[in-house]
Amino acid sequence: MVRRIALEAGEITLKYLDDIEAMNVDTKNDDSPVTLADREAEMYIQMSLEKITPNIPMVGEESVALGRAPALDGAEYFWLVDPLDGTKEFIAGGGDYTVNIALIHKGTPIMGVVYAPAKGVLYAGYGEQAVKWSEDSDKDKPISVRPIPRTGLVVVASKSHGSAEKLDKFLEGFKVEKLVKRGSSLKICAIAEGRADIYPRFGPTCEWDTAAGHAVLKAAGGFLTKECGTELCYGGANPKFLNPEFIASSFAWFDEEDAA
Repeated sequence: MVRRIALEAGEITLKYLDDIEAMNVDTKNDDSPVTLADREAEMYIQMSLEKITPNIPMVGEESVALGRAPALDGAEYFWLVDPLDGTKEFIAGGGDYTVNIALIHKGTPIMGVVYAPAKGVLYAGYGEQAVKWSEDSDKDKPISVRPIPRTGLVVVASKSHGSAEKLDKFLEGFKVEKLVKRGSSLKICAIAEGRADIYPRFGPTCEWDTAAGHAVLKAAGGFLTKECGTELCYGGANPKFLNPEFIASSFAWFDEEDAA
């Protein structure tokens, strides 16, 4: 059901992908861009989730930007949604953007769907099962993280965000084969499907940017942690739903005893 909602929200975004004027590009209070596609997709997701889980609140990027974040006090479950992750890429006509929907339970993402409409691929994770669906085949393929390659790590990084200096310093302790730049939560999904190994993010992100990908990566056997090695937690501890800096990885790069 949630996958269908993501697919249909993705169809809304595709209507605007090649028409910059119809996007009605605007700027939010934090100077980040927003389009009509963001708003329409979030409205559709919210209405759809309310039908299937009327008692579970939804935190959406655009609703929060408008000051309409629900009160999460006492909420054991809540939905965390980014209707269009990678808006800058989307405005530029690129395909590295996604629809992100995650279900959070007591601060932990337990289910996530990441859909890349322009690429026709969807990632989903629940429990210990992660899959990739392709529009071309219309089939699910199980995915999992890969062992560390002997040739070195494939590192994924943001196309337009993050501190390059801090990234270089962090990677000094690893053997690196190459650095690949991707947009949106596709960076996290690249690790989940065994195409990359680590994504250190030293720069601002929000909870809705990572939660769905986090669920997929976790189900695929990977990790998404703060710099200290403890797992990223969700629930609006920061009033703006900002994440701390984090590292997504296929392996436990941290000392697991210290992080426990």
